[in-house]
Amino acid sequence: MKIMIVGYGRMGKMLEEAAKNAGMEVGAIIDIDNIGDLKSLGYFDAVLDFSSPAALDDVEAFIKRTGSPYICGCTGHTEEQKARVRALAEYAPVIHAANYSLGVAVLKKALEMITPVLRDSFDIEILESHHNQKVDAPSGTAYLLADAIDPDGQMTRVYDRHSVTGKRGQKEIGMLSRRGGNMAGEHIVGYYGEDETIELTHRATSRRIFVTGAIKAAQMIQGKPKGFYTIEDLIF
Repeated sequence: MKIMIVGYGRMGKMLEEAAKNAGMEVGAIIDIDNIGDLKSLGYFDAVLDFSSPAALDDVEAFIKRTGSPYICGCTGHTEEQKARVRALAEYAPVIHAANYSLGVAVLKKALEMITPVLRDSFDIEILESHHNQKVDAPSGTAYLLADAIDPDGQMTRVYDRHSVTGKRGQKEIGMLSRRGGNMAGEHIVGYYGEDETIELTHRATSRRIFVTGAIKAAQMIQGKPKGFYTIEDLIF
């Protein structure tokens, strides 16, 4: 299996090591200084992209031209950019996930199951914590979890409570972010009711779990027809 890695920061380097350990051939590594090489490269069995939204124009053109399976782990996309990534499913099998952890996939499924029971009588808050080098806030995973709680967008997402006047609204999801140290990532979803609290926590102790999940996704998407897939589609 021959793969391409786009983005050669810490995640990209870990992906390279994990791919080789899994017996994959790393046929190309693309970063900001050689992104123009995409114009001359051909088909790969999988493109693993953990770069940034700034690379989307070049990567998008490559996927359209070659039809290579696309595993996207970029966060910080605008809604328009997310739509463009999803539209690549017309050309290739595509996975776009903010988090490739198996545990987060299970947490998302759990939220989809319990929220309809609790939503009318519990307040819901999401607290996410990451290392001090993370550039986007809230995290892509926090948005993923909020979408699992409120897939139809009927609740108001409140990001900055210090500017909010009046008491908390019933149909709100609080989105709170912390940044510090070298935390790989922690997400707490809290349901706060009268005299009882339910909190579900996912804590990553290493970015390696995201790398392992992305490698697994690249293996599982092989042979799939063109289309847009989620981690849940491949796991459950």
